[in-house]
Order: sequence, then structure tokens, then C-alpha cells
Amino acid sequence: MDFYKLSIPKTLQVLASQEKGLSEEQARKILNKEGLNVLPQEKRITPWDIFSRQFKSPLIYILFIASIITFFLEDYLDAIVILVAILINVVIGFFQEYQAQNALEKLKEVISLKAIVIREGLEREIDAKDLVSGDIVVIQAGDKLPADMRIIESKHLKINEAHLTGESIPVEKTSEALSENLPLGDQKNLAFMGTEIVEGWGKGVIFATGEKTEVGRIALLISETKEEATSLQISLAHFSRNLSIFILLTCLGIFLIGILAGHSLARMFSTSVALAVSAIPEGMAVALTAILAFGMQKILKEKALVRKLLAAETLGSTTVICTDKTGTLTQGEMRVVKIFTNNRYTDAVKNISFEGPEGIKEEGLIDLMEISVLCNDAFIENPQDELNDWRIRGDSTERALILSASQAGFYKEHVEKRMPRLDVLPFDSTNKYMFTLHHYNAKNNLLFFKGAPEKMLGRCSDIRVEDKVRQLSSQDRDLIKKEIIRMGEQGLRLLGLGYKKASAKSEEIEDIEDLKSDFIWVGLLGIKDPLRPEAKETLDLCRQAGIKVAIVTGDYRLTARSIMEELGIKLHDENIIEGDQLRKLSDEELKNRIFKIHLFARVSPEDKIRIVSAFQARGEVVAMTGDGINDAPALKKANVGVVVGSGTEVAKETADVVLLDDNFKTIISAIKQGRIIYDNMRKVILYLLSDSFSEIVLILGSLLLKLPPPLTAAQILWINLVTDGFPNIALTLEPGEEEIMNEKPRNPKESILNFEMKTLILLISVFTGLANLLIFYLIWHTTGDVRLARSVAFVSLGLDSLIYVFSCRTLRHSIFKYNPLRNRYLIYAVLGGFLVQLAAVYVPFFQGVFEVLPLSWAMWQIVFTVVFIEIILIEIAKYIFIIRNAKLKGQN
Repeated sequence: MDFYKLSIPKTLQVLASQEKGLSEEQARKILNKEGLNVLPQEKRITPWDIFSRQFKSPLIYILFIASIITFFLEDYLDAIVILVAILINVVIGFFQEYQAQNALEKLKEVISLKAIVIREGLEREIDAKDLVSGDIVVIQAGDKLPADMRIIESKHLKINEAHLTGESIPVEKTSEALSENLPLGDQKNLAFMGTEIVEGWGKGVIFATGEKTEVGRIALLISETKEEATSLQISLAHFSRNLSIFILLTCLGIFLIGILAGHSLARMFSTSVALAVSAIPEGMAVALTAILAFGMQKILKEKALVRKLLAAETLGSTTVICTDKTGTLTQGEMRVVKIFTNNRYTDAVKNISFEGPEGIKEEGLIDLMEISVLCNDAFIENPQDELNDWRIRGDSTERALILSASQAGFYKEHVEKRMPRLDVLPFDSTNKYMFTLHHYNAKNNLLFFKGAPEKMLGRCSDIRVEDKVRQLSSQDRDLIKKEIIRMGEQGLRLLGLGYKKASAKSEEIEDIEDLKSDFIWVGLLGIKDPLRPEAKETLDLCRQAGIKVAIVTGDYRLTARSIMEELGIKLHDENIIEGDQLRKLSDEELKNRIFKIHLFARVSPEDKIRIVSAFQARGEVVAMTGDGINDAPALKKANVGVVVGSGTEVAKETADVVLLDDNFKTIISAIKQGRIIYDNMRKVILYLLSDSFSEIVLILGSLLLKLPPPLTAAQILWINLVTDGFPNIALTLEPGEEEIMNEKPRNPKESILNFEMKTLILLISVFTGLANLLIFYLIWHTTGDVRLARSVAFVSLGLDSLIYVFSCRTLRHSIFKYNPLRNRYLIYAVLGGFLVQLAAVYVPFFQGVFEVLPLSWAMWQIVFTVVFIEIILIEIAKYIFIIRNAKLKGQN
């Protein structure tokens, strides 16, 4: 039912209530029928939930299967090593997500809401959860509304509905019935659960509680909105599935070939398992989890808290950012930005700063500053503190006036000591003005006004220019009217200020006979929520990175458009759509039009979900920013939900990322880290698969040539987990390459392994596998010592991967042109890997475990020769790719 269209008597009749409220008996019956006034709580994420989530990875499944097989083959050491790899992966992932979840819990504030309710004609305070439909509630400044209600009485009542509607300016409420079909933000006789009263007093009759409120409806939308799988989840699932199929088919093929060649069933089964163990990159799961964990920490240093590991990478693949303007692109607080007095402009941002004015000498500007603090009900809660630390309470517009005047050295408490207030006529939405009467001297009091400039100008007969007051001419009026239009087109909220003298005998405003004429015009103030200084630069970075930015706001079209034009984005009508227009489009029509639209104004929570869905239907990866309850469903629907730290708890619960500094630029920094995460994942995969597939080629070749096994399972695991483990982890710490934000976002449908990576994996694995097979064969053939031949192959495989890891650091540059000191951890890791490989060969205990012999200098020369040739081949291939990519980029 549209309660905003009903009169107060009709509303009370429909709700079976009356002005003295419900009886206790009525309230009890309704409570039993409707239930408590609470929203459904989402299941709390427990440590067990986070722990079990770490096992939901195809790579973990593969490792589990390998450990089970090796266990049944009584290779207990190998099975234990694989299980340790799984455990390390799970522990890293668990502690990282658990830490993020705890950080979020610290951001929460648990508040037990109370409400003043009228029952049986008496006021009493009860828990908000016990409120029911028909209850009459008393509300006042500072209250958070406990339910949806129809206003039945109001006095200067202003409510901040930004978290619900996106409208940044508090809404003045009325008790009058409304007749038109109106969007939520324009239903000015209704007040909604979760919104806050910033000024005034009122009464309301509750018509919806709990799940039936607007907030409850949004909570239902959240529960019905399915979270999208991340592009990394999809890519890793495909990659793991393909890798599993490849390993399975390869092992099966080798098993059959061996049987047909006359080998025993037992030997071929053992060989196939060894091959599977060599093919599985045991360190990959640990490395990928470590990359995400380290990435989360780096993003946290950029003032963004990532709640889920996978969201860290998804940020990097973002192609579209849907953002509200308030608090992310703008500063989230109203400021005086333009002043028009003495028939000329003053830029308030440049000329009035926290450092104070260079001495304001213009009388007109002095008068304007004094009026702005005197005709003002906002107050400073902690005036004893530094100005930067002030907490200013009151209406957002009046807070802006207090701050601007204070920055210029006009402090309210000092000015009021000279001109104490005698009386006030508060601002209301009908009159659109405010008067305050102040003592001036023994003969006169002064009556100040602030209000809608077009209305107040008509009450003025004179104008203050510099240090003189003269008659307001028709030219003056025309000039001021032009400025009102011009400043209004810039999306500024305008106030006209002035005064008139009154007799010292007039101590109340009602004593003054004429409030409609003979005022002196002083000036015009333009107020808005200004852009953050870095906003324009940040949007330029987005364009440079190939990311589309769309403004999605509950604000009015003109206000939002002026902000975008200030950012340097010129919009045509086809680039803007309002909520009522959007709702007339089918999903297909919206999908086809959406990429041309840069500004979505006056949108509802359902509209935001449709906007995100339309972008996703085009294959885009969408990051949605928000702070309000109304943003929560779209935050959940988006690939990455980003909420500002000052946002509502509902929004934070559905978000993947929390901005701790409420700054849009932080999103771009997080996206950069996300791209680095994905880039490093590919480097690790390239490195580990090249190593694992080299072992496949080596074992497969030995099998086809009917040679003894060139490596044992223990040797394979040592290389994969220990020797290569150090550089593998160090590669996860690789800093981002300079070009990373000059490239377009990756295609989410693109395979993790691109053409260049597949080519390099093939080149490295074939060359390394065949070269080591040749070494193994020649040494075994010439010496007859299979243990020595295995020792050389074992050292060669371990050493070559320690060297070509430097080539894997970048596919955009040659190893000879890339600073090796950019990742010092890798140098330490390679040295560590080399030392443990030496230990495996020269320490007697390990010689027994791995069945190896110490190598002579001649054998080391063979190993170094193979490694040198391999590096040259890799760099030649990379050079070809670099030239090819440069040509393709030039063509585009």
C-alpha cells in the first residue's frame, strides 16, 4: 500500500491505530502475528567455514589423489611430502582469510536500538525489536529510525537517507499527504528503518517492521542474489581439469605402451605413478595461495581490506567500475566552493584554506562570513581541539558554512559573543529561508537571513558592495539572477545571504513588522560535495588501463552530470539514463545500450542489480562500489563488491573489499595489485609446469628407449618441492612490471596459459627432458653406473630450473635487460635452492635417501653447458614474442 498517498486519519484507520497509540494488548497480539522487528541474520562465517573453503580447489584434489596412490604403493615418504604441501597451502589460505575476517569484525559497531513509543497515551522507551505496525513513535535529532513509518507530525525534521537512496543531502520531512506516484527518495512523508535524523523532531506511525521494511526488502534481494564465480575460479577449474585429463591420458598411454612392449604389470604401474607424481606441480597450490595472501597484504597497505583470497586477483581483471560519486569521487562532505559578493567571485577553495586568509579586507565578504555562522544552527562539539579535528554537528549545509567561515578566521563562538542571538525563525521547506535576530548595539539589532536566493532577492531593496550600502539596481538584479542560473547549472546548492536593521526594542522576530522587504543583499554562496583532488587523475588512470567507469547514483541527474563534467567527461543525452527510463527497457535493450551510458541517476537497488547484470551479460568483469543498504544486493551480484569503510554493516557483509580510506584512487591501487597477482600466478605456472613436463619427457623417453628409470619418485619430489620450492615462493613476491597498468584488462575467458606460455613450456620441457635423457644415457652407457647417471640427471634438472627462473620473471623483457635486483628474494632463493641441491648430492645422509653419488668437475661442466644453451633458447623465443607483440600493438 502507498502510505505516502494516505491522509493521517486514513493511515491510522488502515493500521487500526490512533493518536494515543496502541494498547499493550493490541501490541502483544500484533507482535505474536508479525514477529520481532528484526532483519534476518546471515549465517556467521566461522573459522571452520574458512578452513573448509581452502580445500575447494581442483589442484588440492589432484594432490590428494596422488598422495593416496603413493600411500598404497607404500611410498610413505612421498605421500607424506605431498600431504605436507596440501597442509601448507591450507594453513596459508586459512590464516590470511581469518585475519581479514577479524579485521572486518573490528570495524563493526554493535548497537542495541531503543525507541520511544506512545502506548495508551503514555510515552515509554522499549527495545526497537518489540515495535509493531500501528505503534506511534517519537523521533528526534540523533535517532536512527527503528522501522518504516508514516510521519504524522514534524517540526524542522530532516533525515539523512544517503545509505538507503544515495541522496547525499538530508531530506526535509512533512506530514502532508502526497498524490503523485513518487520514487522512494521523494516520498517525503515517510521515514525508513536505518536512516538517521540530523535535525528536528517528529512523530510517526509504523506501517512496516522487520522483513517488510524497505531495508528488509533489500535483505531479501541480497539473499536471492547469487554470487558470481570469479574469473580465476573458472580459469583454474578449466586449467586443473585439463591438466588432470592430460596427466591421466599420458599415464594411461605410457602404461599401455609399456605393457605392449613386454614390461611387467607391476613395473608399469609403478612407472605410471612416478610419471603422475612428476607431472603434478606439487608446489603450485602453495604458490598460488601465497601469491593471493601476499597480494592481500600489499592491497591492505594501499588502505583496502580484501575479505576473500580470490577477490584479490579478480580486482585485477576488472573491466568496468560502477561507482557512486559521494565519498569516493567526492569528499563526502558539503563545502562552500563559490562565493559571489561585491558583484564578483571568490574561489572559496583557493582563497579560504585551513591556513587562514591572507587578511580578508572586503567588507562584503566579512559580512557574508559573519552571517553564515550567525544564521546557523550547526555547532562545534569540540571547539577546543584543532580545526582539522573538529566534529561539527547539524545539517550538512550549515556544517559547510561553519567550516568555511572558521577557515577564514570567523569562529562562531567569537562572533556570537559580539552579536548574541535573540530569536530564530528556523528554515522549512515551504518558506525556504531562515531568520535570526541578533543584538548589535544600543540602538539596533540585526535581522539576518539565509535562504533560496531567487526568493530572498525579491525581499531586498539595497546591496552591500565593498564598504558601502547602495540601492539594488535593475542591473544588479539581472547580474545576480544570471549568476544564480550559472552556478545552479554547475550543480551547486545556492544560498542567498543578507540582513536588515531592526530597533533594539525588537527582541523577537515577530516584533518586526516587515519581513518581506527592505533587506540588504550581501552575497551568494555555492555549496557542494567537492571532488577529491586526485579524482580526475584516477579516472585518467582507469582510461589508460582500459577500464570503463560508470557513475551509478541515487542523486539527481543535474548534480551528477556537473560532477562528471568537472572530471572532464563531456556527456550527451545518450550517455545518461535515469531510473524511470531504465525500468522501461528490457534486459536485452539495456544490454545493447549499456556501454554507451556513463551516468545512471536516481536508481533503485533493483536497478543497480540490472546494471551489473547487463554489464556481465556482455562479458565484463564488474567492480561495484557502494556504502549504503541500497547498494548491498548489487555489491553481492558484482564480480567484486567494494564498500567504503564508513559504509553500513549490511554493505560490508556483502562486499569482497573494504576501502579503509573511502578513496576511489585506492580501488585503482588495488586493481594494480590484482593485475600483479595474476601476472605472478602465470609466471609461477610457467615455471612449475616447465619443470614438471621436463620430468615427463625424461621419464617417457627412458621408457620408450627401454632404459632404467632416470629419476626416483623421491628425487622428483625433492626437485619439485625443495630445490624449486625456494624460487617458486620468491617468484610470488615479484614486483609489478611498469607496463602493467598501460594494458587492457585481460579477457576473463582467456586461458591462464596463453600461446607464448605454451610455446615456452613446450620448448623448455622438450629441450630439458631430451638433453637430460641424453646425458643419462651417455653416462650410463659409458660407465655402466646407473646411480651416477641418475645423480647427474638429478642435479641437472634441479640446477637448470634454478637458472631459467630468471627468464620466467618477465615475458615483456629480455633477461639481459631486466634488473635482477628488483626481486632480491629470488636471488636469495636461488642460492638457497643451489645449496640444498648440493646437500642432496654431497651430504652422506641425503646420498642414502636419494641414492646419488657426488659429481666430479667434468660432470658439472656438462650440467652448466646444458643450462647455458637452454637460457639462450628461451631468450631467443622471448625476443621473437616481444617483436611480434610490438608489431600487433602498432597495428592496433
